[in-house]
Amino acid sequence: MVLQGWVRPRARRARTAAGLVLAVTLIGGCSDSSASQTAKFPPLSAGLEGGVTRPPVVTPSSSPLPSSSPSPSPSATAPRELPRGGTTLFPRYRLVGYCGVPGSAGMGRLGIGRLDDRVKEIEKVGRAYRGTREVMPVLELIAVVVHASPGKDGMYRSRIDRAIIQTHLDAARRHKALLLLNVQPGRAKFIDEVRALEPWLREPDVGLALDPEWAVKGSGVPGRVFGQTTGAEINEVQSYVSQLVARESLPQKAIVVHQLSPQIIRTEAAIKRYPGVALIKSVDGIGPPGAKRGTWTRLTKGMAKAFHPGFKLFYVEDEEGASRLMTPAEVMALWPLPEYVMYE
Repeated sequence: MVLQGWVRPRARRARTAAGLVLAVTLIGGCSDSSASQTAKFPPLSAGLEGGVTRPPVVTPSSSPLPSSSPSPSPSATAPRELPRGGTTLFPRYRLVGYCGVPGSAGMGRLGIGRLDDRVKEIEKVGRAYRGTREVMPVLELIAVVVHASPGKDGMYRSRIDRAIIQTHLDAARRHKALLLLNVQPGRAKFIDEVRALEPWLREPDVGLALDPEWAVKGSGVPGRVFGQTTGAEINEVQSYVSQLVARESLPQKAIVVHQLSPQIIRTEAAIKRYPGVALIKSVDGIGPPGAKRGTWTRLTKGMAKAFHPGFKLFYVEDEEGASRLMTPAEVMALWPLPEYVMYE
């Protein structure tokens, strides 16, 4: 099936003689160089609807997730711990994972082939990132998918079916991994999408990833303008999750916030620490190693103290042209040292 009216532009960083500019690729997923054009951002000069081939992906549900709970862990009656033990993520673990949605290779490697094969691959990749820590595999599933058209509710997003989330949770449990539910909210509010995911967040091995690049306000259309969020909105989600952790006696939950440019998180200094929450900034700059290091420095300098550092690599986009994927040794040479490494 095809997500009708959906096309995902990926903002990328490129070096020019005039300095750092943003280029945008119009693609059916988040990494397909065959349908690209370069433009100053915002806005896109080309429309999002016409002339773009969309990849086959699962049909999402446009209705809220059911209030019924997901299938519990076999050890649900035991003390609630993280999949590989303990109740806090850091400094014991380094998280290493893939993101995506099934049926769409363009939206990340997690969506390619058999889930169990992908998790085994994550384990293999993760060995190079151990350092002095244990590796916790992560499946970052895009559970709320942004769209270029408004849909019936005008929110420019849809929620994937609960059966897909359950399949990924089952796979995570087979491998003692974490499941993170990624939210691309369109015009919806982050807190509303997070509340809709509460049946899953009650589980000890499920966390969140927020993608504010796709959070637009007012008349904004995802892909035509950069989305953004604020420290207050991030705190609102943290507070909600912190209360859930306390109420359900859960281990610490990861909340990842993806960021590829400074304007995507406004009033970052207002972001606070909350009990039971490990807040992670995933630096998402795209391009050759030098450009990615520059983005890393820019987005981690003065970073809110509540954040743990995270770094994102792109199997396709980072290797376009004469570029190449950064090696684990190069990633582990970054400072501050990433505590979450994610591949798309």
